[in-house]
Amino acid sequence: MANTQPAARPVNPRFSSGPCAKIPDYNLDMLADAPLGRSHRAAIGKAKLAQAIETTREVLGVPTDYRIGIVPASDTGAVEMAMWSLLGERPVEMLAWESFGAGWVTDVVKQLKLDAKVQTADYGQIVDFGSVDFDRDVVFTWNGTTSGVRLPDGDAIPADRAGLTICDATSAAFAMELPFDKLDVVTFSWQKVLGGEGGHGVLILSPRAVERLENYTPAWPLPKIFRLTKGGKLIEGIFRGETINTPSMLCVEDYLVALDWAKSVGGRQGLIDRATANAQAVWDFCETRDWIANLAEDPATASTTSVCLKFTDDRIKDGAAFAKAVAKRLEKEGVGLDMGAYRDAPPGLRIWCGSTVETADVQALLPWIEWAFHEEIAAQG
Repeated sequence: MANTQPAARPVNPRFSSGPCAKIPDYNLDMLADAPLGRSHRAAIGKAKLAQAIETTREVLGVPTDYRIGIVPASDTGAVEMAMWSLLGERPVEMLAWESFGAGWVTDVVKQLKLDAKVQTADYGQIVDFGSVDFDRDVVFTWNGTTSGVRLPDGDAIPADRAGLTICDATSAAFAMELPFDKLDVVTFSWQKVLGGEGGHGVLILSPRAVERLENYTPAWPLPKIFRLTKGGKLIEGIFRGETINTPSMLCVEDYLVALDWAKSVGGRQGLIDRATANAQAVWDFCETRDWIANLAEDPATASTTSVCLKFTDDRIKDGAAFAKAVAKRLEKEGVGLDMGAYRDAPPGLRIWCGSTVETADVQALLPWIEWAFHEEIAAQG
């Protein structure tokens, strides 16, 4: 029987896991209010940056006594800034279950040369948080962007911990509930869940993290862009919109537009509901097929943003080549762009289901995955 192409196509075929899909109905005219050619230190520039910080607080529900700063070099810059500035005061425990978490392990162990305890889990699994010593400083990702697994909640993190929790939340913020009372440092990039432009990170600090910054000096020199204190006091300007280096006011305006859209769809809960509905469509699809499955082994830890899938059919001869061929076929048809698994991850597909993606587009994509799968099975003979 002929393998017929589906009739419907996604309106927006962009399912990249970063940079991610722009908000629905996006157009460049939305950025007309950007103060281009103006200093970010002028009143208008500082006002825009302060607005970005306070609207972030409003949408994410960040406590009023937490600091929020816009920092250079995307989420990577924010994580590195936190680790270089805060770690070393007490023992460290590093948790990793995907490539970016593994990268933070490398930086702490080989660059900062700290004798950290390291716990890892294979792709599709997550570290047992019940075994973690939170009297240490603990560094982890909330959502494994390249592995499709996430921390389901913060219940295992004790309120009376002695150490700091440093959480890379770049594929979780705005799509998953983050328990800020359990998190001392939260980082993300707005290029993920809100589909913003790349290059800028956000760093959120609890009062406990600020106390550490003001009472501890690392043994190593800090580059200028990592310095959060001066004379033993927090540089408060960073958290009022006086950024460490020059931001793109065009990107800031783009972020403000995305934040306004976020409020229009119900704020944090509306965003969470959108991502959950998108992921559920994929999960339901996999549940009724015996040739494809979620890479996440425990449904409780399955990501609702970076949904990673693996092909399970015994007829597949070369898993990596097969998955690449399916992704290439979807891209050629213009129905699913940038959906290949991350280079370090097991072969498969990765569908971004974050809050800016429309559920109707996910639902339209899935029959095309089935079509491409059968085409490649036939093609391999």
